[in-house]
Amino acid sequence: MTALTKYDRLEATALWRATRDDQRREVVVCIGDATLVVKDLTDQAITHWSLAAIERASPGNDPAVFHPDGDPNETLELSPDDAEMIEAIDTLRRAVNRSRPRPGRLRWLGAAVSVSAVVGLVAFWLPGALINQALEVVPPVTRAKIGDDLLRRIERVTGQPCLAANAAPALKTLALRTGAKNIVILRSGVRDSVRLPGGRVLINRSLIETHEEPDVAAGYILAEAVRAVQRDPLDAMLSHAGMRANISLLTTGNLPSTTLDAYAEHILLAPHVPVPDDILLKAFAAAKIRSTPYAQALDLTGETTLPLIEGDPMRAAPPELLLRDADWLRLQSICDS
Repeated sequence: MTALTKYDRLEATALWRATRDDQRREVVVCIGDATLVVKDLTDQAITHWSLAAIERASPGNDPAVFHPDGDPNETLELSPDDAEMIEAIDTLRRAVNRSRPRPGRLRWLGAAVSVSAVVGLVAFWLPGALINQALEVVPPVTRAKIGDDLLRRIERVTGQPCLAANAAPALKTLALRTGAKNIVILRSGVRDSVRLPGGRVLINRSLIETHEEPDVAAGYILAEAVRAVQRDPLDAMLSHAGMRANISLLTTGNLPSTTLDAYAEHILLAPHVPVPDDILLKAFAAAKIRSTPYAQALDLTGETTLPLIEGDPMRAAPPELLLRDADWLRLQSICDS
């Protein structure tokens, strides 16, 4: 210790006694290697006190009386004239005390670290772990049920879906070509297209009625299929719902009504996640559907959708009929009934 080096040549006279009943005797006190050495006047060591175990009986008072920790009967008394030695002993005691381990502090620190770790685990790891578990174990039938429950709540805003028996075959053909489980056409509420857990796709009637070709609606449905591959619709829903809803789904197989109500409102207003052009073009190629009508519907000038126009997989191939004209006309009239 630097403090020991500073005081290693310091000496002072003091009054020492071994027990309370003994006569005090004059001694010489010096600071040794981690000890306070008490010597008689012939320079013979009488005792050694550990600097780590010295207590002051009268802090701040004169004369300064010290004793070994736990033994107040053995005392060493220094007069105010030996202020330097008194200061040295007090300084060394404080230095030793600061260097001592603090079990209580360590316990509190350990407890705080443990609690922080648990809180961090709950806050950051557990929600994601619950969602991943749900995505792995929730069966298709439950996903479909969640989609049905969401649709019923969405219909409160959008009204009943458009239904026409003569348009059902065209709608089924469109679903088969685009990989949708089924397609629901809504009169209002949804901006263009939304994919629900379970594979159902909702589209606005405008995608059918205001365009001359079914390729436009097909493009929106394919874009939803690509988004579903990039992120499972159930994943998006559970991330929005929170941990309590996830636990409810895992333990009961159902989601709370409040969760379904809130997400039904959210999904109609949530912006679309952009779809990479190259991945979307692969989806058009796999379905053998032209991407140009969809690109022009997004941007009539074609400036922002030029890759979808130039990369149209059906440009060099004979177009494969998506719907017969009669079926397309029936589909365009599906909301008239």
